[in-house]
Amino acid sequence: MENYFEAGIENLRQQLLLMASHAETAVNESVEALTQRNYDLAVRVKSDDDVIDRFEIEIDELAIQLLTKAPLASNLRLVTVAMKISQNLERIGDEAAKIAKRARDLSQEPAVKVSLDLPHMASLALSMVKDALDSFVQRDSAAARAIIPRDKEVDALNRHIQEQITQHMMTNPDAIIRCLQWIVAAKSLERIADHAKNIAEEVVYLCDAQDIRHGQKN
Repeated sequence: MENYFEAGIENLRQQLLLMASHAETAVNESVEALTQRNYDLAVRVKSDDDVIDRFEIEIDELAIQLLTKAPLASNLRLVTVAMKISQNLERIGDEAAKIAKRARDLSQEPAVKVSLDLPHMASLALSMVKDALDSFVQRDSAAARAIIPRDKEVDALNRHIQEQITQHMMTNPDAIIRCLQWIVAAKSLERIADHAKNIAEEVVYLCDAQDIRHGQKN
């Protein structure tokens, strides 16, 4: 029974990493579609969201099977945390699809002439996701805790982008509707960082049996 459970856990881990890879690709490609005004890429990213949704369903089914076999309380935590990580990855995929929708629509409109560093914001958010997944694989609570404050950097960049767009709208009222699309896209990247933070908090719970979701404790 124990060997069966360990094999199942390894399968669950591999599925999570595959799901994370798909989510990362979706975010990168959605931002590329937005910044490069690539209609075809935007449409593809939006349609590929179904792949990430299927991963969540498959991971949930595998986790439910494992819950009936979990021999220890720590194993129960592992499986439930894996399910919560899957939920956060699915929501990251949803945010990528939202960005892709904006990219699709904006590619058909005149360009907004303001320089916004969304690729850097995406890079920061995705590095948090990657490091959170690494901390899960390594069962590294200290690494997970170190990810959580990094969310503030993404929040600050989002505020800066919102200020840039607001200023542009004030001087270019004809671009307001298009600018609002960029605001939504930047907010989606900020939410991706939030989901990475959520994953890190779940890893702390897995490792330390401590719930820090409503304020980090030492």
